[in-house]
Amino acid sequence: MPTTRRLAAILAADVAGYSRLMGEDEAGTAQALREHRAAADPLVAQHSGRIVKTTGDGVLIEFGSVVGAVECALALQQQAEERNAAIAGDRRMEWRIGIHLGDVLVEGDDILGDGVNIAARLETIAEPGGICISEDAFRQVRGKVDAEFADIGEQTLKNIARPIRAYRTLTSARPVITGPSTDPPLPDKPSIAVLPFANMSGDPEQEYFADGMVEEIITALSRIRWLFVIARNSSFTYKGQSVDVKQVGRELGVRYVLEGSVRRAGGRVRITAQLIDAMNGTHLWADRFDGSLEDVFELQDKVAISVAGVIEPALQAAEMRRSATRSAPTTYICARLRCSFL
Repeated sequence: MPTTRRLAAILAADVAGYSRLMGEDEAGTAQALREHRAAADPLVAQHSGRIVKTTGDGVLIEFGSVVGAVECALALQQQAEERNAAIAGDRRMEWRIGIHLGDVLVEGDDILGDGVNIAARLETIAEPGGICISEDAFRQVRGKVDAEFADIGEQTLKNIARPIRAYRTLTSARPVITGPSTDPPLPDKPSIAVLPFANMSGDPEQEYFADGMVEEIITALSRIRWLFVIARNSSFTYKGQSVDVKQVGRELGVRYVLEGSVRRAGGRVRITAQLIDAMNGTHLWADRFDGSLEDVFELQDKVAISVAGVIEPALQAAEMRRSATRSAPTTYICARLRCSFL
């Protein structure tokens, strides 16, 4: 079979947390994926894309235009957000999308080479519901699509020889703070937002563990009826960023921050966490959790239940102290666990 080359815009997408979803409901997840793909096909055709192949929960699409690829990605994410609106947070099917403009090898209907590999690796560092594009792609779409981009710097991607400068799309989910008057409105009961774990190892293969842990903690905290849990789509706008605890408190209108780390050594993992008052930086509680990675789902469940179990009384104690000095206290909570693997 003759091999040729051409320049192409490549879009790689997969479903965030797909393994966890399959583990919980194999038949239902497979059906949901088929429905998402069926709904996505007309959008791909509308933007002149060609579906090269599908692999499990992933899809590879080729475009003749980077603008078409990014506009299609934006449409896919908007469609997924609408479809997920009535679905519980732990059952939502969200795309992660990577886009690159590069030279590809063409073998029949298939495309191969670094151009494809870079798009696939960019997808692994995209946030659920987000889009990550290379600098080569960004140059072609800047000022031409209805989206804003944030420069996330050079990224070391698995099996890619050189670092790739990347950009992520900015969504309306993250509040933009321009002054005191733009602070988000405060709920009438304590609220919590769990921010995504940061994978400090730089290994994209570990992202599933970090994202799954966040989802499990959100689910566990949602069972505490006196807490209002902020949607994951909002908290995941902080993925991959190093933010100040007080800044998070101001931007989300929250009072408490749960900050921590996860370190892996062989088949063991250690998770440390500390609860901080974002208004003054006071540490309210700290602890650590050890476990085995033999069963990832079981470990995530245990840690999530443990975190929720110790956070609830710690927050209750903090609320009692605050109620002693304020007549009608309203508290706001933000949870963040930073994740690194050794």
